[in-house]
Amino acid sequence: MAPIEKQIYDSRILGVSEMLRMVYNGTKLRNGSVSMEEKLNDDPKILLINDMAGYGKVALPAMIPVFSHFKLETFNLPTALVSNTLDYGLFEILDTTEYMRNTLKIWKKLSFDFDAVCTGFIASEQQASLVCEFCKEQREKGSRIFVDPIMGDDGKLYNGVTEESVISMKQLCAAADVVVPNITEACFLSDHVVQEFYTEEEINQIANQLHDLGAKAVVITSIKTKEGKYTAVKASPEASIRFLPYEEIPVRFPGTGDVFLSIMVGCYLRNGALEKSVETAMRQLESIIRANQGNQDKYKGIPIEQFLEDIGNEET
Repeated sequence: MAPIEKQIYDSRILGVSEMLRMVYNGTKLRNGSVSMEEKLNDDPKILLINDMAGYGKVALPAMIPVFSHFKLETFNLPTALVSNTLDYGLFEILDTTEYMRNTLKIWKKLSFDFDAVCTGFIASEQQASLVCEFCKEQREKGSRIFVDPIMGDDGKLYNGVTEESVISMKQLCAAADVVVPNITEACFLSDHVVQEFYTEEEINQIANQLHDLGAKAVVITSIKTKEGKYTAVKASPEASIRFLPYEEIPVRFPGTGDVFLSIMVGCYLRNGALEKSVETAMRQLESIIRANQGNQDKYKGIPIEQFLEDIGNEET
């Protein structure tokens, strides 16, 4: 490095170090009437526990932009590194269980806590146990826990999901403030027979069984009745169940469940109204899917960054 370049580099590093020192020492760096320290402490912190795809907008790559758009300070703990979305047929997956175990130990020593935790794909029973214990600890400290118990769809469990996996997921759901299964997952979690169509009474029973596991609130997606398709919301064990109709769009994108969950959780953390947040997520996801129906490569998911402007706006 040339002498003049080194001087510029050193001055930049010293400038950043001095700024950080001032923040840590409580010095007010004013931008109008708000200090940098106050700015750093304003935004709620959310931890996303899900897999990380290198190519494709699913799981963490789909969720992080949405939560950042909600102005949430967003952190992540990847449960697996995946080369690309599985829809392509060829992929590579790296298990991160040991990394997760060591990371959570370090975070505990550093006293890292979060205002909310949102879980998705869990790769093994070992991971489920780690995440469950962590969520219980965070919940005791006041964190809100959102669990998407990814296990199956279309009436069957995914390949590799075992009976032990279902038991582990039940334990994780017990730590949840809000659990968000699709109807297939809800049936396996509640030991209900999977069916093609369900009655409202059957859905109410399934939701109550999920409450019995320990979940405070329940959102069940992809429900088919003889009258139509619905998402069900039961905001508490005492609340009446609500059925929100939707029109199914005949197109498949991986990652739409992650987008739905992100919008729902982001709205809920802002307004505290679960049913309203679910309605907003349903409406905005439908709009986004319709706008992308003509995409040539649907396997990579929805380019969510192009649609952030309207996300979270409850009027759209």
